[in-house]
Amino acid sequence: NKPEWYLTQVLMWIGNHSKFLDDKIQPILDKAGSSVNAGLEFSRALVMLILEKLAADIPCLLYDDTLFCHLVDEVLLFERELYSVHGYLSSFPSCMHILSEESCFQRWLTVEKKFALQKMDSMLSSEAAWISQYKDITDVDEMKVPDCAETFMTLLLVITDRYKNLPTASRKLQFLGLQKELIDDFRIRLTQVMKEETRASLGFRYCAILNAVNYIATVLADWADNV
Repeated sequence: NKPEWYLTQVLMWIGNHSKFLDDKIQPILDKAGSSVNAGLEFSRALVMLILEKLAADIPCLLYDDTLFCHLVDEVLLFERELYSVHGYLSSFPSCMHILSEESCFQRWLTVEKKFALQKMDSMLSSEAAWISQYKDITDVDEMKVPDCAETFMTLLLVITDRYKNLPTASRKLQFLGLQKELIDDFRIRLTQVMKEETRASLGFRYCAILNAVNYIATVLADWADNV
């Protein structure tokens, strides 16, 4: 239940040994005419230990949503630091390969959808759902975007950020399918609220729904170039 313990430990080992590997080991390899990068090979070996650990742990966590979700969150944070801080190569083995394995991946999709729907429930039942966060700042709030629409698009963006480093396009497309389902679900929810407001089509909430739809369509159009 604490994957961050060993994930953080490995990141510390990589960071603590980098100077020694660069200053002491790399010159020996260079002198021998080797193309091996000592720091990267050290990182790769430690990541292989993590893959073994994950392969053993994941089957025990698959049906505990809280623990499984926590594991995925920690693995994604680990991967981000591994690449951005320590220069790990995308061609090397990574935790995303383990998360892409069928049973684990399908569980990840299921859990992601469950928590996204819960988030949508809470954002639409909030008292501030149809109010713009920036209603008092005219130059920021040209589109009069209600809070629920902005939160929903942030939710989609966060999901994209979580799956963008998956190793295969087919897995990314399955996540895209989930996002399309969520957009359709949100559309249906907006339609239901709108039907309740048809008697007051110039009312505050009806206009907020139209603003939400316009904002979502605009943002999706902006994302159209994002492969």
